[in-house]
Amino acid sequence: MSATSAMEVSAVYEGYQADFDRLQDGGDKQGVSAPLKLLRQKAMEHFGRLGFPTTRMEDWRFTSVAPIATRPYALGALAEVTTDQIVRFLIPELPGPLLVFVNGRLSVSLSETGALPPGVAVQCLGDALATGLDAAEPYLVSLGTEGEQPFSALNTAFLQDGAVIRIDDGVVLKDPVHVVFISTAPGEAVVTHPRVLLLVGDNSQVSVIESYAGLRDAGYFTNAVTQIEAGAGSVVHHCKILRESLQSYHVAGMQARLARNAVVTSNSITLGGALVRNDIGVVLDGEGAECTLNGLYLAGGKQHIDNHTTIDHASPHCASHELYKGILDGDGRAVFNGKIIVRLDAQKTDAKQSNKALLLSERAQVNTKPQLEIFADDVKCTHGATVGQLDEDALFYLRARGLGREEARRILIQAFATDVLNRVRHKPIQMELGRALLDRLPTIATGETA
Repeated sequence: MSATSAMEVSAVYEGYQADFDRLQDGGDKQGVSAPLKLLRQKAMEHFGRLGFPTTRMEDWRFTSVAPIATRPYALGALAEVTTDQIVRFLIPELPGPLLVFVNGRLSVSLSETGALPPGVAVQCLGDALATGLDAAEPYLVSLGTEGEQPFSALNTAFLQDGAVIRIDDGVVLKDPVHVVFISTAPGEAVVTHPRVLLLVGDNSQVSVIESYAGLRDAGYFTNAVTQIEAGAGSVVHHCKILRESLQSYHVAGMQARLARNAVVTSNSITLGGALVRNDIGVVLDGEGAECTLNGLYLAGGKQHIDNHTTIDHASPHCASHELYKGILDGDGRAVFNGKIIVRLDAQKTDAKQSNKALLLSERAQVNTKPQLEIFADDVKCTHGATVGQLDEDALFYLRARGLGREEARRILIQAFATDVLNRVRHKPIQMELGRALLDRLPTIATGETA
């Protein structure tokens, strides 16, 4: 790092520290609990020790966060937004509770929880924190002060708002919960630190959709954290839809812990963002647990999309399935680093991982690194990665039947992506993602910059 860059990073850190001090001081006037202030303080100190990651670190060597680390960002504030402005980011015909956050703060006027069944609580984190940390404290602390995740620590340091979804034991919530985070970026670089906490009781079921989007094509920064605690025998369907501005930066961490016989499926769909980093960590902490991770990302122009996943088989008789697909064009860059860990006592593990990338340009590039760390001896584990271009024989077949070259390309690209989209639960979500994909394909398929 050059001396100039080091000075810029130092100035940015000082800016975060100043905003943090103002947040803590303002908390005294707003009645913020002492445990919350202490949690924030420890997290900020942890972030100070870790600092911003650099390309000298193995997990970040293909992804530079210099656009984030050398640019000052102001904390986002709640802004006036109308339903008409965000309607394109909602999902038509999707029933269920809706929470909308604007610049990281809950918008009551845009949200609608309706009458929730007994045993279900959907609320903003700000309301939950106002009365103390209570049952949420162990989960908030775990990401704020442990591990080597500086952005997760930064998220906890500025913990103010987000979504808390609690499902009691034995409760089945049929309608999905949709949580939407909107960034407005009103004339300046702003940062938001959303948090989603999903606490699912034993033998319960729930579906949650997270959507991230920007109203303006601006260089804002979203630093998000999602935590999933799946109780014994629970079933969780999770979907993250990222339609950020093509000038924005998005760093997100998701941590999931599965108890005995829990089943968690998470789908990650990335259709926007100039620089995107998704860190996903899953711990299969009870016998018979099962997790599925699916991902689809599009990178055109000079976009950079980085997906890091770790599935930790900590108990026997667990299964994991993972499929990530990427479509890259122009000068698009992508990283996939998928690690499967099988602990010593995790016998009878069944783990499968696959990463496939489609390169539409000679300049597009993907770095893929599937990994297995196996310490048990009675397991079935497979992993693989493929990187290729469109099949010329398939293109010829379609063109021989009267289709133009660009139309034939779009059909093949859409078929490649649909394999992942069809794995998303709830038909309205599949249809909306299909429409969003088609909106991006004209530039991706023809080789234009995004």
